[in-house]
Amino acid sequence: MSLTGTLLSGVAGLKAQTNAMAILSDNISNINTIGYKKSNATFSTLVVNSAASTTYSPGGVKSGRFALIDNQGVLQSSNRPLDVAITGNGFFAVNTDGAGNGDNLFTRAGSFHEDNQGRLINAAGMYLMGWTLDQNGAISNVNQLDVVSVGTLNGVAVDTTSVTIGANLDSTQTVGTSTVADYDQTVTAVYTAEPTTLANATAPAFRRAVQVFDSLGTAHNLNMTFERLTGTTNAWGFVLHAETPAEVQDLGNATNAAGVLGYGVMQFNGDGSLASVISGVDMTTDFYTASTGTPQGIPVRWTNGASASTITFDFGTPGAVGTGLTDGISQFASDFNVAFINQNGSAVGLRTGVSIDKDGYVVASFSNGATQRIFQVPVTTFADPTALESRNGNAYAQTVNSGSFNWRIVNTGGAGRIEPSALESSNADLGDEFSNMIVTQRAYSANAKTISTADEMLEELLRIKR
Repeated sequence: MSLTGTLLSGVAGLKAQTNAMAILSDNISNINTIGYKKSNATFSTLVVNSAASTTYSPGGVKSGRFALIDNQGVLQSSNRPLDVAITGNGFFAVNTDGAGNGDNLFTRAGSFHEDNQGRLINAAGMYLMGWTLDQNGAISNVNQLDVVSVGTLNGVAVDTTSVTIGANLDSTQTVGTSTVADYDQTVTAVYTAEPTTLANATAPAFRRAVQVFDSLGTAHNLNMTFERLTGTTNAWGFVLHAETPAEVQDLGNATNAAGVLGYGVMQFNGDGSLASVISGVDMTTDFYTASTGTPQGIPVRWTNGASASTITFDFGTPGAVGTGLTDGISQFASDFNVAFINQNGSAVGLRTGVSIDKDGYVVASFSNGATQRIFQVPVTTFADPTALESRNGNAYAQTVNSGSFNWRIVNTGGAGRIEPSALESSNADLGDEFSNMIVTQRAYSANAKTISTADEMLEELLRIKR
């Protein structure tokens, strides 16, 4: 047994408690840091083997630090669309360089904003990383993350892909001179003069314009015209044509007028419901699939340089008496009436905002009401997140003990959920930290007392010599 050993043991205790106090002060100073993960001081004994069982040699104490990185903090709501939090396991992948060439780090601090180049960056200057999406919203390369940037999106146009029409055709309308064969079996009765008359037919009984948009955002008016046919009860011929014929390429048959996109026959049941939609034989694609009675996309080729469109025209649900519906075009003894025409697509719109949704998609919004997914943010998981190395900016780096990172789609494979317009608070509790501070202070005082007592005992030994 050695009084000097007692002194050294007390000194080790002072150092350990000083380290614990430093950890507590860090926790307290970061009590309002978004996504901060607290640390606890850990202590382990240092044992020195004695030469005899009747004596004891003090070794002291060794202190360490254990970070509660996997401990969830409380979520707080936010009104910012780029504030996001993770509930459960995982981290946001970030990079220290705006081009993605810096250090790959990981953080729970999800308060992002756009920098002057449209890149998403958090308060610590870390750039958010995500999977780039193609035009169809699919991940381009699942093995590569890029800096999330929306600065290149100046505007977007949405071309029309579907038109739904609800209208009534007057069953008391005078029968015209065209037959079903004119619209179904031959192409000689399609418009020869735009947009007034049919060959060997009277003027259409009803006409309605539908506005659609091409991929460049240009608006086009397409006219739907109807004529009640002769020789067949409850049959109407219809033609879809461009109000300005030069805007589109027609069906390509020499007997067709310019601007014609399609034509055919609508048959109605005796109860006024739609029975069938039969396309003209010259069409490359039918308006409805004959076997299922479901609408199909009609190709429209524009002449202004825009990409070709495929537009589905939904006239309602066809079927036999009792099964056919009047959810689209119907035939009743009532005036011609358009109940609704619903179409998607829009003119060019400027970007007005960007947000991150619950599935991790970075979504750009535009003034024309359109939205576009441009990135998907993964949730990065580790085998042992508590072994990550702390870095400046409330971020962590991968270590050998943490295991390799795994990029996972939100809420899959053990990854947590993303909560939009929310932030994760520090997981340090002020009450706990102050309570631990009192305990640490008392332990420090006790170790100091051990040193002063051992000093007094040494002083007694010195007095014996005198």
